[in-house]
Amino acid sequence: MNYLVTGASGFIGRRLVEKLLQHPGSTVHYLILEQELPLVDTLRQRWGVNADRAFPLIGDLTQPRLGIAEVDCIQLKGHIHHLFHLAAIYDLKADAKIQEQVNIAGTRNVLAFAEAIEVGCFHLVSSIAAAGLYEGVFREDMFEEAEKLDYPYHRTKHEAEGIIRRECTRPWRIYRPSIVVGDARTGEMDKIDGPYYFFKPIQKLRKLLPPWVPMIGIEGGRLNLVPVNFVVDAMDHIAHQAGLDGQCFHLVDPNPLRVGDILNLFARTAHAPEMNLRFNASMFSFVPEIIKAGLATLKPVRQLKERIFNDLGMPPEVLRFVNYPTRFDCRETLRVLKGTDIAVPPLDTYAWRLWDYWEHYLDPDLFIDRSLSGAVKNKVVLITGASSGIGKAAALKIAEAGATTLLIARTKERLLDTQREIEERGGRAFSYTANVADFASCDALIRQVLDDHGRVDILINNAGRSIRRAIENSLNRFHDYERTMQINYFGALRLIMGFIPSMLNEKRGHIINISSIGVLGNAPRFSAYIASKAALDAFSRCATAEFSDSGIEFTTINMPLVRTPMIAPTKLYQHMPSLSPEEAADLIVQAIIERPERIATRAGVFAQMLHAMAPKLYAVLMNTAFRFFPETPAAKGQVDTQESYLEQISMACLAWIYRRITN
Repeated sequence: MNYLVTGASGFIGRRLVEKLLQHPGSTVHYLILEQELPLVDTLRQRWGVNADRAFPLIGDLTQPRLGIAEVDCIQLKGHIHHLFHLAAIYDLKADAKIQEQVNIAGTRNVLAFAEAIEVGCFHLVSSIAAAGLYEGVFREDMFEEAEKLDYPYHRTKHEAEGIIRRECTRPWRIYRPSIVVGDARTGEMDKIDGPYYFFKPIQKLRKLLPPWVPMIGIEGGRLNLVPVNFVVDAMDHIAHQAGLDGQCFHLVDPNPLRVGDILNLFARTAHAPEMNLRFNASMFSFVPEIIKAGLATLKPVRQLKERIFNDLGMPPEVLRFVNYPTRFDCRETLRVLKGTDIAVPPLDTYAWRLWDYWEHYLDPDLFIDRSLSGAVKNKVVLITGASSGIGKAAALKIAEAGATTLLIARTKERLLDTQREIEERGGRAFSYTANVADFASCDALIRQVLDDHGRVDILINNAGRSIRRAIENSLNRFHDYERTMQINYFGALRLIMGFIPSMLNEKRGHIINISSIGVLGNAPRFSAYIASKAALDAFSRCATAEFSDSGIEFTTINMPLVRTPMIAPTKLYQHMPSLSPEEAADLIVQAIIERPERIATRAGVFAQMLHAMAPKLYAVLMNTAFRFFPETPAAKGQVDTQESYLEQISMACLAWIYRRITN
């Protein structure tokens, strides 16, 4: 048996050729562009055949009769039993003109070539897209009934199928696969399409929340998915059955799942939160299309839409298929496949393979330069509080990655120690002594830095002051609130406002503010500290909105407890779960590379959600901890006792349990 295949290097085509070559004595000619000839050896190696069974045929879909040499046409005439036409544009985002050239004109050129060499049977691999957005059940014998062919992909696939139906004089068969996903046996896939667009949001949700957190989501229509191995096996079987010419076959799942069920299935596979409460997305269909179109033209709406879909890594067109209205009858396909083991496997039996393959080979994050060097090399990075703790650890990492690192602190000697350590490692650093709590010192620092370096690309507001004391013990200590606000908020704000003009000139910049998990958890005894950090958090949220179109980004890191000199006076912290300065610096590195609006631990996010959902209950829980563990002697100006030490140990145990639960 002799075959000719177009699109043999594609996702379905590679597997179809491999299947066809399993027939005894079969040979396959496959169309390939001249510039794709280097792929020949790779394809033969995949198929496991020598040159005497798989023959490349140089041609081009956009050329009359595929631009194949006359001598090749003569040799093939009357010798090709089956021609499978798979080559097409399968992409909702592709340009309409290109889709017309390939899907419509290309099909006509392949048909002309097939007529010229007198193929035995012409097999067109179409798509369920040929039905458009038909409302209701679309049968295999339906074609002209297709509706809403607004998308170029739908329109061109429908027209390509029409060409074969109207113009083909050779025996023909048409196959309409639904949304093709990876191999059910291996998970292998070659691109992100269909349900894969939702994998990145699911992955982000998994990183943000524990899997047991209930979510609200959508129900949607029924989305028909089939694994590529089913499509190939079904086509191969149907193509070799007698008496089926002039028919169309739906290669679809006879029992498709709703969008909400599919998303929950992949969320469960990924160990991400599931949508426990789902609303029907069709409830928004009452809004007239003309109003939707009008709103979509507004600049703020366009910017919001672009930002959301860019963050999610999916094209906006995907939303049009959430309420997919078409069901596909496949009774003729089922009749032909009856008695074989060819059937669509339940999605829940292979979803884990699809997810695993995507996460290991297709996740867009795998192809992004995630190195710190790629983010900071040859950039000017300013770090306050760089003489010790988190600031020093971050400075060492950033300088080692190739940044020009500006070190800011009050103590010159310790600052120079950090600079020397950086230079010994081959980094480049400059030291500036300044008191962030003093406005005049901040202004002088800003002028000096801009004179010396011209700009600051990344500003890391790390310097800060923490005070642990109950409000009732602070009634005569108003200065506690003033000094924490002065350094944690006003000092950081002075630097931000001083460097923003140069960032606006450069049309880029990144400001990272080191906040606290306490802002999310509203921890008792830290009212002065948390209020100052919360003020900076609020400013950053406002600034993010104002500068989102200016290239300046803000990241807030709600840092958990870190073992630094700032917490040393409180012995309680010696027994609580905490990060090392190096681990905390890794969060800053993450902020520089990924540029999120916020970085927070699961414990912090859980505390914030619990407070938002049940503020009274949360207040009772925090008050219980507040009363159960009284003020430390140090906060009262007293000396620690054995009794207070045991209370600290107990508090540390509860903190450990809390951390285990939220993680």
